[in-house]
Amino acid sequence: MSYNTENIRNIALAGHAGAGKTTLFEALLHAGGTLQTQGSVERGTTLSDTDNQEKARGHSIDAAIASVSFGNSHINLIDTAGYPDFRGPALSAFAAVETVAIVVNATNGIEYSTRRMMERAAERGLARVLVINKIDFEGARLSALVDALRDEFGNQCLPVNLPSQGGKLVRDCFFQTAGQTDFSSLAEAHQRILDQVVEINESVMGHYLDSGEEELTPQELHDAFEQCLREGHLVPICFVSARNGAGVKEFLELADRLLPNPAEGNPPPFLNGDGERVTVNADPRQHVVADVFKIVNDPFVGKLGIFRVWQGTIRRDTQLFIDDSRKAFKVGHLFRLRGKNHDEVEQAIPGDIAAIAKIEEIHFDAVLHDSHDDNLIHLVPMPLPQPMFGLALEPSHKGQEQKLSQALARLSEEDPCFRMEHHKELNETVVRGLSDLHLKIMLERMKERYGVEVKTHPPRIAYRETIAGRAEGHHRHKKQTGGAGQFGEVFLRVEPLDRGAGFEFVDAVKGGVIPGQFLPAIEKGVRQALDSGAIAGYPIQDLRVTVYDGKYHPVDSKEVAFVSAGKRAFLDAVGKARPIVLEPIVDVELAIPEGSVGDVTGGLAGKRARILGTDSLRGGELVIKAQAPLAELTDYPTELKAMTGGRGRYSLDLSHYEPVPAPVQKQLTEAWKPHVEED
Repeated sequence: MSYNTENIRNIALAGHAGAGKTTLFEALLHAGGTLQTQGSVERGTTLSDTDNQEKARGHSIDAAIASVSFGNSHINLIDTAGYPDFRGPALSAFAAVETVAIVVNATNGIEYSTRRMMERAAERGLARVLVINKIDFEGARLSALVDALRDEFGNQCLPVNLPSQGGKLVRDCFFQTAGQTDFSSLAEAHQRILDQVVEINESVMGHYLDSGEEELTPQELHDAFEQCLREGHLVPICFVSARNGAGVKEFLELADRLLPNPAEGNPPPFLNGDGERVTVNADPRQHVVADVFKIVNDPFVGKLGIFRVWQGTIRRDTQLFIDDSRKAFKVGHLFRLRGKNHDEVEQAIPGDIAAIAKIEEIHFDAVLHDSHDDNLIHLVPMPLPQPMFGLALEPSHKGQEQKLSQALARLSEEDPCFRMEHHKELNETVVRGLSDLHLKIMLERMKERYGVEVKTHPPRIAYRETIAGRAEGHHRHKKQTGGAGQFGEVFLRVEPLDRGAGFEFVDAVKGGVIPGQFLPAIEKGVRQALDSGAIAGYPIQDLRVTVYDGKYHPVDSKEVAFVSAGKRAFLDAVGKARPIVLEPIVDVELAIPEGSVGDVTGGLAGKRARILGTDSLRGGELVIKAQAPLAELTDYPTELKAMTGGRGRYSLDLSHYEPVPAPVQKQLTEAWKPHVEED
């Protein structure tokens, strides 16, 4: 099918695990002719769940991309994981679409990820559609679920089609008015959504009031509908059964006729090098701007960079730059994705999702462009959850250290919420993720793909150090070794900054008492101390260092002398400035059976947690929101399983840092044995 930007629709399928996103993904591709036979999650034959772990577990871990032609539209679909453990790839997909379809299980109703994905899509300014799946399942109370969705997300949530014959059929109520459904008459539903749509556009409203609905043109209805989606004034509700096919073609028809194309969605948040907002136009004739939102390390194709084209046209042999690199690469092969399959294409226009292979420099969130004439721009990335769970690891077999490092680097490229750290002072490699399950899956993947097995143990908690007061520090570094000596003397002042402010280095030296060429050496010494800590061996943050005086020797002063003097003067000042240890406090959200609430809240209270609120879900579940020190949750996955009979789920997000209790600080300080450095 030949198409232009106005024909493209980009849609991410999101929602809670078990809502049936992958089955719906298969049904949509089958209905549009991309698949001859619809795959099955149970049999492990779906286009999207191709990883062995996905097949074994029966749920998505990564995001999968495929397209379908329907009506006049080329529709790109992205199937995302539902478990909060794998939110990184799911949220990254939001950077490539205009619309997010949040899939809701008709029997389970509103669940944890339903809320979170609705919130995140709204924050990004994306059009949202609620898709109620499994409408033919026993126990589905569809009318009550629509009421619950409207109570939870607002009266702007309105059905654009309705189920009929017990979920065997779905009937449009936006364009059609005649007939009865399991809910109400189509005329009633049609009138409600029409009233919602026309009231946002003054010209359409005036035309409607003056002449009636019959005089509204299809283009007027489309424009008003699209404006409602863009402004969050309307969240359409659709009904489907991915199992029996009811509503699947109706959803594709909705996408074709009413969902925004790349030129109609809210402008994406691009910034230039000065941090100013800039507009990127969906114009194929302008210079290229594309954003890499996914990396795949394919064992056959090599490293694959998957991107969304926002402006310009990419063809084979196009010369592209990555970020601010001055060295261009030539596009050798351009691919359209169909699950794990790659179909070669001639070009990618604005709105297209495409991929290029074997470019080692390409990375997640990279900007691809073909011109250095303009100030380099970048797409503001989706805010992603901080990976708070950690495991320290080492290879099970000696001699695999380099292989381990390379494997972890590859996995980190693919999942923006999986990170690797190396702590030099402990010679310890630590991986961090969103949960124990997230880390378990990634280490299984490393063993399967790269043949690296590891031994693990709990890492140190990511404490931080800071100061609570102002103080001054001084150090004179003087060393004589027969010939030329080393001399440098530094006076500096430290003062606290607001939490999260980071570090500031200020040069307040006057009169040339320290020549300017030695100030970077002093800052280098200070930063060395920042990394290694002052009282408990953890990085120091949220303070300002001001160098205001010192001395130098015209012969003996060298950079190394001022590095040492700066570091020791800083440690001298920090020791006098009421140093404190900070601990990470995390937001905890748990979904548990109501019968376990006493055990769970009691357990949290014993972990210095603060309960922030509770909320009831359908099916006898309760959501608990709390804040707790991360250090208290080391063995929490096992404890929660024991308290809830394996039915409890939870997620963590970093909230802030705050001072540890005095006994904890004393324990951490006494346990730290700083290395004595030679002068």
